[in-house]
Amino acid sequence: MKIIYISAGIIPSERANTIQVMKVCQAFAQLGQSVTLLVPATGGERPGWDELAEHYGLKTRFDIQYVPVKRVFKKRDFPWQALRISRRLGGELIYARSTPSAVLGLILRLPVVLEMHQMPTGTFGRIWFRLFLRLKGRKKLVPITRALTRALDKRYSLNLGEDQIIVAPSGVDLDRFADLPDTITARSQLNLHEGRTVVCTGHLYAGRGLDLVMNLARRMPEMNFVWVGGGSRDVEEGRSQVVKAGLQNLNLVGFVINSRLPIYQAAADALLIPYAAGFTNSGGEDISTVSSPMKIFEYMASGRVILSSDLPVLHEVLNEKNAIFCPPDEPDAWELALRHLQLEPQFGRQLADQARLDAEKYSWIERSRLILAGFMDGAA
Repeated sequence: MKIIYISAGIIPSERANTIQVMKVCQAFAQLGQSVTLLVPATGGERPGWDELAEHYGLKTRFDIQYVPVKRVFKKRDFPWQALRISRRLGGELIYARSTPSAVLGLILRLPVVLEMHQMPTGTFGRIWFRLFLRLKGRKKLVPITRALTRALDKRYSLNLGEDQIIVAPSGVDLDRFADLPDTITARSQLNLHEGRTVVCTGHLYAGRGLDLVMNLARRMPEMNFVWVGGGSRDVEEGRSQVVKAGLQNLNLVGFVINSRLPIYQAAADALLIPYAAGFTNSGGEDISTVSSPMKIFEYMASGRVILSSDLPVLHEVLNEKNAIFCPPDEPDAWELALRHLQLEPQFGRQLADQARLDAEKYSWIERSRLILAGFMDGAA
């Protein structure tokens, strides 16, 4: 089957949404499908496959085509141009991350999958989504959490068949976590400080928890805290805060390509998901009630103990048998949990082992197989 994945994200970039797009395309290819990713062309240099594979941690190749668009009208022009190319390429299934592309695919009478990570935003966003729901045709809606599904249904009365709605959380490349070094070896390979180490990976958007981590570093000077990720400007501002606070035991590493993330996670005695009650995405929208962060699945696969903010949507994947939950606004609880893990390492080991076992359910390949069920013909 010829799958055309249409994404308005710039490739390559440091944003998590482009990592997710590339992982899904790879999984489709690993299932034996013919995949072409269409993304907007930019004025910058276009990297070759080897560079992209290193940046995104990929092994299986698929086609990427850059769509020329009028810069002034990029948001409006890209879906039309992408659909024109899709027809020319003989696309048999349109996979979209935006509602305009999904709607145009249905208008052209092509099968369509629309993957959604948040509620539609803006007047036009809501109009496009209503059009997607009303248009006839072979279509599937893929919200990434049950919470998002309920929110969409409450606002828009989805009125789709059970086989047309597939809740599919984010995933993980399990093979990349199969032979990780132990914590001491990983820290040595990364030239990190020796001693007990707590790691958080991800961006530094509002509400992602840097304030909490700084608080913990201040309270626990005997522990090393490492934050991996973030845009250059956010990292620079964060480092300035760390220096001003005099925190010698907090290291903001900055952006690390996806292929290098597992070893940083392996270096941790504990992995943090320190989100505030209202964390945001790259666009500043609050996604704290509907999100499915990729770091959860990477953490689980790494076999390290997880400490997570106690937010309802995170309980869709994590539970008391594979993670420790702490109130997002109570640093005392986080400190107590970290100290308890230090005193009771076997307790942490049991949680980490269960998380690693649970991660088996969330491979990108199995996720993609579930989404494509009913569309695939002779897939692996």
